[in-house]
Amino acid sequence: MLYQIFVKPILFLFPPEKAHKITITLWHGILSVPLISGIVKWWFRDNNPSLVKKVFGLSFPNPVGLAAGFDKDGKYFEDMVHLGFGFIEIGTVTPKPQGGNPVPRLFRLPEDKALINRMGFNNDGVDAMVKRLKSRKNSGCIIGGNIGKNKDTPNENALEDYKICLHKLYDFVDYFVVNVSSPNTPGLRSLQEKVPLTEILTGLKKEIDLKSVKKPVLLKIAPDLTNEQLDDIIDIVITSHTDGIIATNTTIDRNGLKSDTEDIGAGGLSGSPVKNRSTEVIRYLSVKSKGKIPIIGVGGISDIADVKEKMEAGASLIQIYTGLIYKGPMMVKNIKKSLVK
Repeated sequence: MLYQIFVKPILFLFPPEKAHKITITLWHGILSVPLISGIVKWWFRDNNPSLVKKVFGLSFPNPVGLAAGFDKDGKYFEDMVHLGFGFIEIGTVTPKPQGGNPVPRLFRLPEDKALINRMGFNNDGVDAMVKRLKSRKNSGCIIGGNIGKNKDTPNENALEDYKICLHKLYDFVDYFVVNVSSPNTPGLRSLQEKVPLTEILTGLKKEIDLKSVKKPVLLKIAPDLTNEQLDDIIDIVITSHTDGIIATNTTIDRNGLKSDTEDIGAGGLSGSPVKNRSTEVIRYLSVKSKGKIPIIGVGGISDIADVKEKMEAGASLIQIYTGLIYKGPMMVKNIKKSLVK
């Protein structure tokens, strides 16, 4: 209630990217005060043993994760885990630093409880992320590395970019996510087609086969794929021995919105409007694969009802991002409390 009544109205006075930085700075400041930090960490940390989930060979303290995009550079995960997340996904990171698209590139749609972003994989590059991960203090936090290609890398050379990120991050993250589904890098989504996607996933699994310790690789897909394309995804994931799917990324569909988005232009839509389609994709993948593919469900989750919907459709774990912006920091604790009940 405190967030809804006092904090959110103030944050929403600022442009979204500025509000993001303010929020992170405030949270870090709270955690820097020893007495307050101890109380806050105790309040949010509670993980009931019944919430433990074992998926892709990893043991998650609870099934609620922070989706990629919130912490693009691995700067905030050690603070964000204290909200009670079972895992944090950082990135999308690329081999070389890149500035992303021009601002403004992140937009709120309050009427729809949604965001539109065209960030464009803005990040400091994989070497900077590795440097931060080397100095991490919370070794118990499960970290996923969401990897992508640089904007100026031709699609035919995309595998090399993914390999670079994989090898440099390998000792510092617990699982990998191949992002070929962002709508904000020109041509990236064409890598979801059967031939290039098979090459990327097979190529990465070959690299992992050479490692002494095997780590899971997941594929993040768009909600805008047809059933025929989803059938291809299932076939590719199974034949390449990819460990799971994250369903789904943002959508380019604007149908049914209350907000006028004409002046916003291109970008990926997240939040409540993508909820139903995300669940449809999860259910389709689960049924068609006969439950053989572990799925992380993401898209439009804002409360326990949305979590149950995703899990009943076939998701083993879920991730949130946009819902956190609209509902506030108690969202994770409330979901976990309801799951225990």
